[in-house]
Amino acid sequence: MPSAARRKEPQHAEPPAARPRLVVALGGNALLRRGQAPNAATQRENVRDAVTALAPLARDHALVLTHGNGPQVGLLALERAAGSYPLDVLDAETEGMIGYLVAQELDNALSPHARAAALLTQIVVAADDPAFGAPSKPIGPCYPAAEGRALATRFGWTMLESADGLRRAVASPRPLRIVESSVIELLLAHGVVVVCAGGGGIPVLERADGTLVGAEAVIDKDLASSLLARELGAAALLLLTDVDALYADYGTTRARAWREVDTATLASHTFATGSMAPKVAACREFIAAGGGFAAIGRLDAAADILAGRAGTRIVAGSVPDRWW
Repeated sequence: MPSAARRKEPQHAEPPAARPRLVVALGGNALLRRGQAPNAATQRENVRDAVTALAPLARDHALVLTHGNGPQVGLLALERAAGSYPLDVLDAETEGMIGYLVAQELDNALSPHARAAALLTQIVVAADDPAFGAPSKPIGPCYPAAEGRALATRFGWTMLESADGLRRAVASPRPLRIVESSVIELLLAHGVVVVCAGGGGIPVLERADGTLVGAEAVIDKDLASSLLARELGAAALLLLTDVDALYADYGTTRARAWREVDTATLASHTFATGSMAPKVAACREFIAAGGGFAAIGRLDAAADILAGRAGTRIVAGSVPDRWW
């Protein structure tokens, strides 16, 4: 029986199948902030804060949550560097670890009549994807230059330069198909809040006979979330991070935050490869496939972003740029 202490949320006005679907992606840095100790207590505290912002969205929406795992999978890869665990297994491990915390805290916060479930999610990628020959996805912590070079020599890692040092880079192929889509559909039909495609999901290759095998890669979480939103026919896609909005000319004296912008305008701008570029690409792909709108902003402002009171809303067509 549910605890009497559990929060009593208003009951849904519509049956589960009638509620609009909403896919919300939580950035890895929003769940494990820069400079924080990467331990279970810190992770749970951040997850609890995230759920406080997200649980109200489940009142009126069929809610699907995804999350990043960049800091976590990189740390596990370092711990397992001398072992025999490939990246797809570490992807699954971090998806289960973070998904467990998110689902449990959601269960604690939702009404007694709503439940959450975390689902390990396999996502098909192509064996001939060029990404396998050009690692570009940063994972794990930043290392001082000397330490990063030593790790690269010791483990054969590819390293990328960042403002704070060196980070490991791994292959990041494009997501093509979500294997568990029908399971997610079933859970949503029964009113379950679904936590899935964590860390971009588990990359798998499809053999000629239709069987699957893991791939040594990490899929970009935002692109996986966009694919998920398209496959589920979501009304909106929210990409939540530790930045308040999407900026034009970010990092310069001309920087301005968009309140609303169309996809054609975004196509004429350049964004940072390791941060906003995949988010913008994910939003554009979702909208191009007929999605309603996408938005980018801070995790703690989730409800305001959905309502258009915060963050940046990205839409189709041609609209005048609106600024904060």
